[in-house]
Amino acid sequence: MVTQRALLPRSAPSAAGVSARAIGALLDSLEAQSVECHSIMIVRRGHVVAEGWWAPYSAERPHLLYSLTKSFTSVAVGLVIADGLLSLDDLVVDVLPEHVPADISAQGHRITVHHLLSMTTGHDADSLEEAWQLEPDDLVKGFLRVPFPDPEGTRHAYDNATTFVLARMVERVSGRTLPELLDERLFQPMGIEGAEWDRVASGAAFGFHGLHLTTEAVAAFGELLLCGGVWDGRQLVPREWLELATRSHVETLPLPGWSQNPDFLCGYGYQFWISRHGYHGHGAFGQYCVVVPSHDLVIALTAAIDQTDAVPGVFWDCLLPGLDQAGSPEQDEILAERLRQLSFVPVEGSAEPTRSGTARVDASVEGSALPDGTTVVVEPVDGGWHLQLGPALKVAVGYGEWRESSPLGRPVVAAGAWQGDTFVADLSVITTPHRVRVVLSGDSAVATWSTLPLTGPDLALHLRSPLMTRPDVS
Repeated sequence: MVTQRALLPRSAPSAAGVSARAIGALLDSLEAQSVECHSIMIVRRGHVVAEGWWAPYSAERPHLLYSLTKSFTSVAVGLVIADGLLSLDDLVVDVLPEHVPADISAQGHRITVHHLLSMTTGHDADSLEEAWQLEPDDLVKGFLRVPFPDPEGTRHAYDNATTFVLARMVERVSGRTLPELLDERLFQPMGIEGAEWDRVASGAAFGFHGLHLTTEAVAAFGELLLCGGVWDGRQLVPREWLELATRSHVETLPLPGWSQNPDFLCGYGYQFWISRHGYHGHGAFGQYCVVVPSHDLVIALTAAIDQTDAVPGVFWDCLLPGLDQAGSPEQDEILAERLRQLSFVPVEGSAEPTRSGTARVDASVEGSALPDGTTVVVEPVDGGWHLQLGPALKVAVGYGEWRESSPLGRPVVAAGAWQGDTFVADLSVITTPHRVRVVLSGDSAVATWSTLPLTGPDLALHLRSPLMTRPDVS
């Protein structure tokens, strides 16, 4: 668990020109739209004016950022460009020559750093899965083998593999891994500790996904962007790069399978989305770093949102009208108390402290978190339970409270109860947006995800740190 000093100063909302009532209205709207938030932090004029975590999520824990990771990779690219080690016009084939396939197309020869950053290589869809299928052991080579239906530089297509290639180019020219570079040049100078990186099977950081940071670290990153790369008087990232990275380079169109959220139709920068107000980094299931320079505003959000376009529009609807409005200490305190009380309710039911159960998993449910036939055993222990999931996973489960265990290295926080003859437990993989509900009824059990992880359904995979898998996030 991460412990670190505060990265940003604190202020009452009214002292920073923010209406506490507007923040309350934001929380009301998120709740009304069934947006499952895990944390929120609002920064105005450089000060945190509101912060909250829905227990069992908490301030010191890192949270999986999914594709918000891409914005950090963009900064790494900017750093090596500023060092004179790379340029926007450099070609993939020149920087990574050993990854060039023998049958590379003429267009593959022309792909530059600019094309990768802006996702305008000429692919008309995410190339990740096809690239991996073509070259299971070399995603860069696979990326260059995927056909390019459109001319380079003409069309944006959201393409995870472009950022993977960028990460490998950064590592090649700098002689540092992506995590090492960002830790040395960004995280350490900012005082950010405990960054975690998920990795592909070879051990390399995904680049397009997989960074875990605390909510305050995400907010501090947004404040660094807003301040033009200056932190504590030091120019950590060139202002020119951030201005270039956070302006639109290409028009964005509705993407297959995505809702037509207007804040994703305003253009794409260099691994940043341009919004109706400012710009943002975004990760699957609602991981956001929103920067609005015109209002000196940063918003960090972690969540488990599935198929909703409420965010970031709810920020504009609820929060912007409350800026530069008069507030009062009484309203500030009412909001602060509400934020302190945020939580998810543990599973309701009875304890039945002498009751145990054994079942086998029915994995016919789509995306089952456990393999078919897995033996599940629930045993009462100290006012709660041990939940044994197959031979390797023993999870501590609380009654009316959350209990933590780390059976394979990554923490899981769980609560459960008996509901008649059925035992129900919620297992939150607490450094990710995901949780599993395990239900035992008679001799049958099911294990279902609240939101299915993009790296696959196997629960054991997500309890290992670092997570290591093939590059299959889409």
